[in-house]
Amino acid sequence: MARRLHLIVPIILLFAGLALRSADPAVLVGFRVQIFDFYQELKPREFQPSGVKIIDLDDASLEKLGQWPWPRLLLAELVERLTDAGAVAIAFDIVFAEPDRSSPRRAVESWPVTRQTADIRERVASMPDYDEEFAAAIARSNVVAGFVLLGDGGRKPALKTGYAYAGDEVTDFVPSYGGSVTSLPIIEQAAAGNGSFNNVPEIDGVIRRVPLLVQYDGEIYPTLAAEALRIAQGASTIIIKASGASGEVSFGEVTGITDVKIGHVPASTDKNGRILLYDTGHVAARFIPAWQVFEDDFDARQVRDHILFVGTSAAGLMDIRATPLSQSIPGVELHAQVIEQMLLQDFLERPDYADGLELVCLLVFGLILVLVLPRTGAAWGGLVTGIGIAAALGFSWYAFVELRLLFAPIYPSIIALFVYLSSSIISYLRTEAEREQVRSAFSRFMSPALVEQLAEDPSRLKLGGEMRDMTLLFCDIRGFTTISEQFDAVGLTRLINRFLTPMTNVILDRRGTIDKYMGDCIMAFWNAPLDDADHVRNGCRSALVMMDRLGPLNEELRKEAADEGRTDVPIKIGIGLNTGECCVGNMGSDLRFDYSVLGDDVNLASRLEGQSKSYGVDIVIGENTQVRADGFVTLELDLIQVKGKTVPVRIFALMGDEALADDTTFQALLANHGDMLAAFRGQEWMRTRALVAECRERAPGLGLGPLYDLYDERCDAFEADPPGDDWDGVFVATTK
Repeated sequence: MARRLHLIVPIILLFAGLALRSADPAVLVGFRVQIFDFYQELKPREFQPSGVKIIDLDDASLEKLGQWPWPRLLLAELVERLTDAGAVAIAFDIVFAEPDRSSPRRAVESWPVTRQTADIRERVASMPDYDEEFAAAIARSNVVAGFVLLGDGGRKPALKTGYAYAGDEVTDFVPSYGGSVTSLPIIEQAAAGNGSFNNVPEIDGVIRRVPLLVQYDGEIYPTLAAEALRIAQGASTIIIKASGASGEVSFGEVTGITDVKIGHVPASTDKNGRILLYDTGHVAARFIPAWQVFEDDFDARQVRDHILFVGTSAAGLMDIRATPLSQSIPGVELHAQVIEQMLLQDFLERPDYADGLELVCLLVFGLILVLVLPRTGAAWGGLVTGIGIAAALGFSWYAFVELRLLFAPIYPSIIALFVYLSSSIISYLRTEAEREQVRSAFSRFMSPALVEQLAEDPSRLKLGGEMRDMTLLFCDIRGFTTISEQFDAVGLTRLINRFLTPMTNVILDRRGTIDKYMGDCIMAFWNAPLDDADHVRNGCRSALVMMDRLGPLNEELRKEAADEGRTDVPIKIGIGLNTGECCVGNMGSDLRFDYSVLGDDVNLASRLEGQSKSYGVDIVIGENTQVRADGFVTLELDLIQVKGKTVPVRIFALMGDEALADDTTFQALLANHGDMLAAFRGQEWMRTRALVAECRERAPGLGLGPLYDLYDERCDAFEADPPGDDWDGVFVATTK
């Protein structure tokens, strides 16, 4: 059955992937276009001057020439200057839907009719109308007016373009609208051309396809870019080819528009007559600020023989669009880019056969994996999968860069990866069953982490060790003999287990390893067998949490003692922590061994646990641990030479974590405590006692009374028997 699963499950996944790709839901379409956007980010279209410029109504122009809308008389002058400079077409990315209110005739309409204003009204009536002046300037030039198509309302735009059709009915594919906002009739009639501004962003708000054609009331209209290109060439018609036309291969299918030719310039489009935007991003070289055109020294060569778009980049006019390479470019720049692509014949295309080719590649690649994986194993299967994915990515990138064709490599690659993973998981499950024999054999004797490593690599079942930077912890119950007198052997065993269980969980939850239990003592370490870059902090955190867990446990034991009528002796523990280089590995004989740790720093950790009782604190840590315990609060205890060692070490009490570090009272205690130690080591016994008294006052509730009692006793002893001038402040411990 397992061998059949190697075929059944991957085949099911493969055909499910084929079905999903055939349906091509919106989420896959969005995923695909994001990939193509990424390609354009890696290799955007290089900007090349191609005879297209934008006369920019930018912020500087608005500041110099007045706020928008400008008087049409000023726009008429703009048209005349650009025409005189040699522009071949001037397309306004602006709708002039309402009469110019700044025109004198319009302005006086809002005045009250009085005797005083009558004479002025008569004079104004003879003055030129700005809209008429603007229309007259347009009529003397090659100007393209614009309109916006909407859902409904408005009047029918003026159609100035002729069409020649070949193939299937074009109106079945061109986006259709039922309403419009058009320029004034006087302006439309004077203009040489009339085009739509419409750009439809995709579901994520990004414009990736720019239309050349739109539809209103069953008639096809050009967009502003298409009309500007037609007027610049003096062409009268636009040729539209669709499926079914001569020379178009569609295998009898109605696949939509294939090509649009404007004058002598052809363009490959999608089925809806849209050009895929091959984005350059925003390019400042396309723009000429409008105010410069009005300057006496304006260089006419900048616009001679150019197609000009008049539009705005001013932030306040809100003509901002998102493209594959930019979240905000002026909308007029899209019209300019489309004409650039047509003039340079630099198009991106997703061919009609792209979906079919991707499905075939997915099927072939998937079947190869289904057949190969059960015979080669995960490693070779992964290599085959990787080569296939790399080939798909390489071909897709080559097609984009060299052929300007868009093929999506990711979806076939993902399905192939799922096929590979499903086969590998089945193989893993079968292997895991074999490894379970190793786990069951050793799980009772070794740490779970080590058992997992042995299951992965049985060759590690041999003697040997390695040097690692580790943190060691020793924990022991104080006064265990007194506690044991309250219980028989069974009861004492139950008590020890109740203590060891929560303490063990604290350590294991923080990536620690239990080395061994020695009666009421726990030995643990961090950073072996698994790496733990934060082993010092994990060790410190474990020690603090272990102390916190004692409270609830002692409360349970107190209630039980009261119920059983015996004396309650609460559990108190001491903990020692140290950090350093140790040898960790399998220790023992060839027949029986244990995963443990050896080293001088291990012995020091054990000695520090013993000193916790001498100094009356819960947790004692070595200097190696203290300097690396970022965020934890420590208090220096002493400079001590522990039993069995000849080199003194600084030892510290671990007092708490970040919460205590922010306590201002404790910060004052730290300063006082440091002064006290300095006075003590300087043999200033009276000053030491005074500072000890201050420390007591600043440390209520911290359990430091025994520590300060110890320093008072030492002051008394040294005052009676001075240590001598060569004393270095080291205390030599006589007990473990």
